[in-house]
Amino acid sequence: MTDLRGIFPPLPTSFKKDESISEDGIRANIRTLCNYPLAGFLILGSNGELVMLSEKEKQKVYNTAREAIPDNRLMIAGCGAESTKETIALAKQAASAGADACLVLNPSYYKGQMDTMALRAHFHSVADASPVPVLIYNMPANTGIDMSADQILEIADHPNITGLKDSGGNLVKMAAVINSAGEGFQVLAGSAGFLLPALSIGACGGILALANIAPSMCCEIFENFNSGKIADARETQLRIIGANTAVTRKWGVAALKAAMDHLGLFGGIVKKPLQELDDTKKASLLQILDKAGIRPVTQKQG
Repeated sequence: MTDLRGIFPPLPTSFKKDESISEDGIRANIRTLCNYPLAGFLILGSNGELVMLSEKEKQKVYNTAREAIPDNRLMIAGCGAESTKETIALAKQAASAGADACLVLNPSYYKGQMDTMALRAHFHSVADASPVPVLIYNMPANTGIDMSADQILEIADHPNITGLKDSGGNLVKMAAVINSAGEGFQVLAGSAGFLLPALSIGACGGILALANIAPSMCCEIFENFNSGKIADARETQLRIIGANTAVTRKWGVAALKAAMDHLGLFGGIVKKPLQELDDTKKASLLQILDKAGIRPVTQKQG
């Protein structure tokens, strides 16, 4: 099974002003972030604006990212789609591009019909067909479905389903999954806001939006926890909460990209209908980043 221990930034997709893919932007961001001890990258997750892209664009992003990511770093590819057939096609495209694993968001448009039987059938069909291991992605803020521990465990009972990214933040549920899942099933925190608590109950790492702009701080929490330096890990965890909220739940992808631009990375535009931050929100964002001690990513933070 693919070892998922560590910190993974869900890389935003770089766009030119006409909303076409900026391959140079993707490469530059990966090159800069590889200066930090990250385990790898999630490509085309929620922060990658997966749902905004055509099939041709998705393939271009997979290929560009894999070419830029060193062999010693993992590439997890977001492959969620509403139909099982399309999800399988994306998983095969990602694997062909060199992805090490696929992250699959549950279908949600017909959420009233997405009971345990439907979800299990979907994920198992994808896992049967995927050439690489599959991770379950629970993201209730976007899908409107918060899979229960029992549902996740039903889905996890497949040899090619290797783990879970949980962005819901319900630590009791995460603990139940970690306690009851089979040996080798790996759980990743889906937000830096609860990274340390998740590690304390057995999570193996995190896929964290904040790791794009504060990679050193996110890695420090992980490394200090594993070294037994809990007080140091807690201090950093508390410092980042406001900044993490700003670039996730509060202002979303537009704030993350604005922060990247400010900190020396390629942030660029978001795809419409998403809107850029206005000047007032941008000024507030920069104050929040400064208060957290988040510095340009080419410099050591903390």
